[in-house]
Amino acid sequence: MKLILERFRNNSQSINIKQILKQVLFFFAGLLVLLLITSGVFAAYFISNKEKIVTQINAKINDNIKGTIHINDVNYKFLKGFPNMTLALIQVELKDSLWTKHKRTLLKAQQIDVRINIIDLIVNEVNIDKIDIHRASIHLYKGKDGLTNTNIFKNKPKNDKSKSSTTSSVHEINLSEVHFISENQLVNKLFDFDKIDLRSIINFQNDNWHTNLYIKTVAKNMAFNTDRGSFIKDKMVVGILKVAFNEVKNEISIITESLSIGNNFFDIRANFSLNNHVSPFNIAIATKILWRDASALLSNNISLKVDQFNLKNPIKVGCTIIGDMSKTGDPEINVFTKIKENELTIPDGLITDCSFDASFTNNYKKEAGCNDINSTITLTKFTGKYKTIPFSIPVGKIANLEKTTASGIFNSNFDVSRLNKIVSEKLIRFSSGQAKVNFDFRFGIVNLKIDKPYFTGKVTVKDAIAEYGPRNISFVKTNVELDFTEQALLIKKITFKDNKSSVFMEGKIDNFLTLYYKNPKDMVVDWNIYAPFLDVKKVVNSITISSAEKENQSNSKDDFSDELYEAIKKCQVVLNVKADKMVYNKLEATAAKVLILLKDNELIVKNGIVNSSGGTITFDGKLTPERENFMFKSTTKIEKVDISKFLYSLNNFGIESFKPSNLEGFLTADATIEGKLLSGGALKTNSLLGKAKFKVKEGALIEFKPITNIAKFAFPFRDVNNIKFRDLSGNFIIKGELINVNELKVSSNILNIDVNGIYSFGRGTKLAITIPLRNPKNDKLIVDKEERAEKRLNGIVLHLLAVDKEGKIKIRWNKNHQ
Repeated sequence: MKLILERFRNNSQSINIKQILKQVLFFFAGLLVLLLITSGVFAAYFISNKEKIVTQINAKINDNIKGTIHINDVNYKFLKGFPNMTLALIQVELKDSLWTKHKRTLLKAQQIDVRINIIDLIVNEVNIDKIDIHRASIHLYKGKDGLTNTNIFKNKPKNDKSKSSTTSSVHEINLSEVHFISENQLVNKLFDFDKIDLRSIINFQNDNWHTNLYIKTVAKNMAFNTDRGSFIKDKMVVGILKVAFNEVKNEISIITESLSIGNNFFDIRANFSLNNHVSPFNIAIATKILWRDASALLSNNISLKVDQFNLKNPIKVGCTIIGDMSKTGDPEINVFTKIKENELTIPDGLITDCSFDASFTNNYKKEAGCNDINSTITLTKFTGKYKTIPFSIPVGKIANLEKTTASGIFNSNFDVSRLNKIVSEKLIRFSSGQAKVNFDFRFGIVNLKIDKPYFTGKVTVKDAIAEYGPRNISFVKTNVELDFTEQALLIKKITFKDNKSSVFMEGKIDNFLTLYYKNPKDMVVDWNIYAPFLDVKKVVNSITISSAEKENQSNSKDDFSDELYEAIKKCQVVLNVKADKMVYNKLEATAAKVLILLKDNELIVKNGIVNSSGGTITFDGKLTPERENFMFKSTTKIEKVDISKFLYSLNNFGIESFKPSNLEGFLTADATIEGKLLSGGALKTNSLLGKAKFKVKEGALIEFKPITNIAKFAFPFRDVNNIKFRDLSGNFIIKGELINVNELKVSSNILNIDVNGIYSFGRGTKLAITIPLRNPKNDKLIVDKEERAEKRLNGIVLHLLAVDKEGKIKIRWNKNHQ
């Protein structure tokens, strides 16, 4: 090894480095001089033969076109393309023979550089193997009348040759700042790409060729149907395309990976036929992209609908576009994707933990064409949570983008308390219970709102506890079973309890879903209700909503709660109620039956009948909200009720001059009354208006102060503490606090009394009392009614006045028999 190094050192010392460098410099200098001389020769050749070369170029072009070309000037590009010659064609315009009709210039370029093989040129051939086009516009046109500017190239016989040989092919094409337009009005297609920078080296293999083409451009318009709008409008497109031409198929194929469109990257495969009469194409696209970014690449007719939705995380999407450049109408578009654990925004809210498979096609029925009407979105294996409520859609379809319909299967199983995220707690709040939903659905979508919905299936709720906010009412152990049919909503086995009442309900709502969304005012809820025990005051309180509460409810910010509240408020409710026992304050009743209609926020009662206080009460009525209170009207018929119990249950109508225990007997009465209920269901006594008549049989007055006070003076020796009467009757007109007593007769074993005048619940009582002093003890033996009536006023008769004096009833003589 040492010996080798020693020899290398000796040889290096013997070489003259300066001499070698000098020789190298001379070589390159000579090469440069040769290059300059050669280029000068080329330039001199061009100058001396410019006219001939221009003629050859024109001949080359004119041999192949039908139309005119104008080249303003031709310059030689010194040293460019050496050892070949590069010529610059200045201000080039190419027009077809029909330009005067359509006014579309096929090519207009500031400069076109062409590289010509100098050897072929010397032997009178023009062989162009490279073209550079700068600052140009290329406009391909076909009008609605079929007129085109692309029919510019001549068809030549295979063995035909022009005077200048044209055996060459272009091997390299470059574009700089080129505007390309392909306008086909006949089939409503427009492709417009601006600021094109393109570089391509073409490799030929017989009649086939392929190239790796670099492109950078702005897609001003890419409309497969100009009526629908453009795809990738105004987006920057950058990438490398593998382009190949197949002579046998007469087809161009394109493959690209990571093609940049806007801010996203796409893998694309495409094939375009170049046949004149049939020009099919297909494009396959794959990408991972955000929903909003994808929407921005779509045509207007699609993006306007797609923009109403959103997915938070990027999604993998595949798309195919299949069509024919020579035909009108949209191409066939197919899109497919798989979503995993994403967040889906819809017009009504947010779906979390969202996963599903989805596909779109605008050619669902193959014979129906590619259009919005024939477009369908198919969803499978859809799972997610809407405001914490889990649900699944095994299969769902959204069809027809013009008159959109949705259909599918919906399943859900959840704790009822999760509804608190959807329904405002001001309306109703749940604290426990389990709900299960299974149904098929079909409905239209108009302006992203459900239209003409049809649901079939069941909803069940078990052991729910709820608080109804507007009336602060609690329901426990509530069970619900809803059966949706195409004709109606059947409400089965609804049971609920509050602190006192238990209710079992079944109902039906015809055409429920359509009316719920379109016109809830026409919706009729037909209920059959059975209650072992029912607190009427709470029922009235809960089903009638005051105007103040309406105002408060309308301020809710929850759209779903507002919609539900409005439907409840506007719909009509028919309640066929049966109750074993009912209470209203102190009034108790059994075997109750009543028909109740809720309409326009009014409660209408018909054919009501109850057993109460030992007798029967039938009634009709109406309850209407007035601000915070309620106006009522009622017609009541009472048959043989225990008057003492009945007066007690009604708080003695507010009368304080005697107590219900002072009366015995069985009451029969008819009354037509209207008045006001206070918020909460309490009766405002002084609001009453109406008329009534009554009759009490088998009655008695027990320590009845209005009479015992008189009897101290008029009948000191009679027992007036227990007066039994054959007949107690009267008729009244009620005006607020005042009762106009038209005729009140008491016929008893102790005395007879006739009363007329005004009784007041407050101030202003003035009653005329007529009392015959004769003892009527034996009147019961008189059978003839007329004789008994005539004998009634025989003897001495007292005429008294019961008048209000400083809030107390005072008795005085009625001298003038007022």
